[in-house]
Amino acid sequence: MEIELDKLHEECGVVAVYSHPEAAKLCYLGLHALQHRGQESAGIAASDGHRLTVYKSMGLVADIFGHGVLSKLPGTHAIGHTRYSTAGDSALLNAQPIQVDCNRGQIAIAHNGNIVNAAELRKRFELNGSIFQTSSDTEIVLHLIAQSHETALPDALADALRRIEGAFSFVLATSDHIFAARDPRGFRPLAMGRVPGKDGGPDAMAFASETCAFDLIGAHYERDVKPGELVVVGPEGVHSHFYSPALPQSQCIFEHVYFARPDSLVFGLSVQAARAEMGRQLARESAVDADLVVGVPDSGLTAALGYASESGIPMQFGLVRNHYVGRTFIEPEQRVRDFGVKLKLNPVRQLLAGKRVILIDDSIVRGTTSQKIVRLVRDAGATEVHMRISCPPTTSPCYYGVDTPERRQLIAARKDVEEVREFIGADTLAYLSLEGLRKSCSDDARDSRFCTSCYTGHYPTQYVDLQQIRPMETVVE
Repeated sequence: MEIELDKLHEECGVVAVYSHPEAAKLCYLGLHALQHRGQESAGIAASDGHRLTVYKSMGLVADIFGHGVLSKLPGTHAIGHTRYSTAGDSALLNAQPIQVDCNRGQIAIAHNGNIVNAAELRKRFELNGSIFQTSSDTEIVLHLIAQSHETALPDALADALRRIEGAFSFVLATSDHIFAARDPRGFRPLAMGRVPGKDGGPDAMAFASETCAFDLIGAHYERDVKPGELVVVGPEGVHSHFYSPALPQSQCIFEHVYFARPDSLVFGLSVQAARAEMGRQLARESAVDADLVVGVPDSGLTAALGYASESGIPMQFGLVRNHYVGRTFIEPEQRVRDFGVKLKLNPVRQLLAGKRVILIDDSIVRGTTSQKIVRLVRDAGATEVHMRISCPPTTSPCYYGVDTPERRQLIAARKDVEEVREFIGADTLAYLSLEGLRKSCSDDARDSRFCTSCYTGHYPTQYVDLQQIRPMETVVE
């Protein structure tokens, strides 16, 4: 039995290192820092300057890449990927990086996002006789590169990127180059940094989905790869190309709400600062008289600190999370109510008993986990439980690289706030407003650079409905 809290899940994280004698080891460390972005599979592709070597497997990064494995990945540049399972195939064939030998030579690619016109492109390729080795939308890019009429690989890659639509941050490797690219709307983050060279030697270049990966490998954050930009790193240096003009921006605001680690910079903004401001804004919008504030670990803790700071109500760590629960095949013979959540979370009864509690969480998806957490807090002796959510109601699925349930499974799409409150069993329930969320991530509550389609149902692209993708078993990365 997989014990998993009811959360939305990011599909993956990517990392790349160029010109470092231990490139694969740095990629491994970077993936370790990005493990929260995907726990199903991981892989690294490394080059010794002549050939690419790829190793990937199912499981967690630390379990896959022992010292013996990393020693078989020599070279001075490498890319890596960690993936979360999706509604499609959960199998090694979809683990990344995907590596091919084609008319352009050896290419390995890793991807964070979702190509929304993948189904249409794949059907066209298959009608013309193309054969796919995976069910991942990422492989579409390799076919587009191979069939491009452009001569030089950077031009062929730029041509391919212009023909896909949706959310994507890519890293690619050949025998002697690294490429990094973001979609023109900037849906998904991709940071660029440098690892200082030893004894005056040249710096190594690094790319990662979040800057927390840079902290672990000793890289200095330089800037984000810009929307519509293709960065080429090779023996001739670092060169920037814009394969497309930037379109109106659609940065995923849920990166700040939940996905990213609080010690990261995402889209150039501190995640910690944004989440704390969400909590403060939530306190301004939906104050309630209570004895203590409790954050739901781990993603609700920073917002809880902000709420406590603004409201003057003390925060306590009233729920403790067990971080070492993955799979379990044993349940008590006598059924224990809320067993799965109890394996993950345990209340501190001495803090909660007899108290009016404000419970802060980052989101409510189906509502089932929130219901069980409220019950845990009540069973621990809390006299009142007031649920506060640091984002608006999630009413629509995401088509841009987030593993979201269908709309009918999202409780806020079927019930109003009072009905949700009744379902989860809280005394009161309030969500952060969309304006408040925007203001927490920007100085302007009307800031339009964020994608908020999961809250509004208004999508920035001509998206492909997932029902059209699933029959082809295309996997969103």
